[in-house]
Amino acid sequence: MLKKNLHLVALCQGQVLDISLLFRVIRYARPYKKQFIIAATAAIILSFLGPARPMLINYAIDNFIIIADPQNLLKITILLIALLFLEGFIQFFYIYLSTWIGQNVILDLRKKIFKHIMSLKMSFFDKTPIGTLVTRAVSDIETIADIFSQGLLVIIAELLKLVIVIAVMFYTDWRLSLIALLTVPILLVATAWFKRNIKASFQAVRDKVSAINSFVQEHIVGMNIVQIFNREEAEFKKFKKINEDHRDAHIRSIFYYAVFFPVVEVLSAVSIGLIVWYGGEAILSGKDMTLGKIIAFILYIQMMFRPIRQLADRFNILQMGIVGSERVFRILDTKDKILNDGKVEVSDLKGAIKFDKVWFKYKANQWILNDLTFNIEAGKFLALVGHTGAGKSSIIRILNRFYEIDKGEIKIDNIPIKDFKLKSLRDNIALVQQEVFLFSDSILNNITLYDDSISRAEVVNASKEIGIYEFIISLPGGLDYVVGERGVTLSSGQRQLIAFLRVYMRNPKILILDEATASIDSATEELLQKALSKLSKNRTTIVIAHRLSTIVKADKILLLDAGKILEQGDHKSLIELKGEYSKMYDNQIKDSD
Repeated sequence: MLKKNLHLVALCQGQVLDISLLFRVIRYARPYKKQFIIAATAAIILSFLGPARPMLINYAIDNFIIIADPQNLLKITILLIALLFLEGFIQFFYIYLSTWIGQNVILDLRKKIFKHIMSLKMSFFDKTPIGTLVTRAVSDIETIADIFSQGLLVIIAELLKLVIVIAVMFYTDWRLSLIALLTVPILLVATAWFKRNIKASFQAVRDKVSAINSFVQEHIVGMNIVQIFNREEAEFKKFKKINEDHRDAHIRSIFYYAVFFPVVEVLSAVSIGLIVWYGGEAILSGKDMTLGKIIAFILYIQMMFRPIRQLADRFNILQMGIVGSERVFRILDTKDKILNDGKVEVSDLKGAIKFDKVWFKYKANQWILNDLTFNIEAGKFLALVGHTGAGKSSIIRILNRFYEIDKGEIKIDNIPIKDFKLKSLRDNIALVQQEVFLFSDSILNNITLYDDSISRAEVVNASKEIGIYEFIISLPGGLDYVVGERGVTLSSGQRQLIAFLRVYMRNPKILILDEATASIDSATEELLQKALSKLSKNRTTIVIAHRLSTIVKADKILLLDAGKILEQGDHKSLIELKGEYSKMYDNQIKDSD
């Protein structure tokens, strides 16, 4: 029945509501079924209580004022006051519970979407702007709360109230009822016009909000590029244009409200005027008409026009909630999830790695790794070198299963990595990247990542073991020093030291360094090398090297070019080979001189 009624409402508004999407949203209210039933019951009760007041006023005027009965007038006045208090009491429960349900639903949805986002492949984030995800997880979800607090239940209540008011009107006086309804066709036309135009403007506003979020997010992250290349003015002009489009969309929506609401008020006034004219003429001519009926119908008209006016507004709120939910569910329905059906869980991983004829690409027909085959024994040191785009970083990304390979097989301890439980695999692999990400939090929390099993004393002892304790205590507050967003208050080398300690606390079997010592000063590099020496002990270590001087002790070096191994061996053998590696090393030595 509810589906049918909502469908009819949508048709009257000139827009078919996506009922299936609406009921999908409602399913998230199942844990709060009791509160939903109470709120719905309150809305229904309010629908009946509203028309009761004009009926009592009609009765009081015709029976206790015109005929002068002060005693009964006092009684009915007390009844009216009691009725108003009852309405207020029920209204409180209705507003509170409907809002409470909406906020709990979006809490559940926000947790679910964030958890889902964390399970997606990195390829999803490569093609989805951060600002869009922020909009989906914040702004769009907020519109879903309005479905419960200002949309669905309000529409049902207003519809029911409208039906009851019209029924009571005809019961009271069919002639006045017909007169009161004379302006309704004009009102329906105005409502249809308003609905059609406001929906388009609301959609435009949402699109512009998403564009603003994406632009701001992107430019804050890349602000150094903007400033380095002196693009502040140009980027400001872009931002200004986006905001002007957002403003214009808002103004269009305001225009439609500014036209529609006065039209409703004028039509309501016209209906009241007709009632007063006809009712007054009837009283003066001695027809079956009373002052109480006229006053009651004035109140009925207000009650009738208010739901009709609000239905257009509430339906738009409901529609925007549906639009927001569709965007949220589009993220939740994304199938680009990391496959995690492995069964192997190990606690004693050795760390022997084998790549067997591995093919990998980010985009169709653009192979990054071509039939790549190599191995590294457990506890050994493997270095990856090569020019930009050679495939070095791609190797470590697929080893961590941030991306899935297209062909071939990767094994750890002779077990295919796809057979590992994802948590078990990543618990045994630690990665330190060139650009270390730190949260806007304390040094301690950035190291432990809120892992309660790691104590403060353990962090202190570990920092001493890898030789960076002096650096930590040199910071204001030591471990309690709060770094800025993304760690901007620390230098690149200092962030690397924090990352090394973060990795050391987890005791991984495989350690990966992605150009971790590039672009740092010599003093910090000395600390990093000491820390690395401690970190790499008894661990399989893979290093993407920028400075070839840092990998002279590597057990194996792979020189990559276009996803293939051009040369491989230890430092000494590659120098003796007098090939490409030897040239690269000699050039770096010359540059350092």
